[in-house]
Amino acid sequence: MTFSAIVVVAFAAVWTWITIAQSDPPVSSELISSEIVDDHTATAVIRVQWGDEPVAAQCTVRALAPDKAVVGQATFEPGPDDGPDHTVEIATERRATAVENIGCTAEGQPRPR
Repeated sequence: MTFSAIVVVAFAAVWTWITIAQSDPPVSSELISSEIVDDHTATAVIRVQWGDEPVAAQCTVRALAPDKAVVGQATFEPGPDDGPDHTVEIATERRATAVENIGCTAEGQPRPR
């Protein structure tokens, strides 16, 4: 019985730590709008939000074809002085039908948000 209680407490502590550590990332982003301009260009408006203070970040968006293949990708470094919304142009190898926001990462933030 004691071993079970220790395991449950340890699991709860790790779960709480993971939840708190991941709940407030240094930077996050969302896709506001996108447009397929032509056979070789797509654009996206990405809203970037910083946590407590602006940090250096990299954000990635990609363009997808009807078969879900990635036909273009763009990475940009948003500046907090540029405002929250960033227009990104994605060069594509063929016509895209959708744009996907992969997200932004900062130092110490392993997963894009």
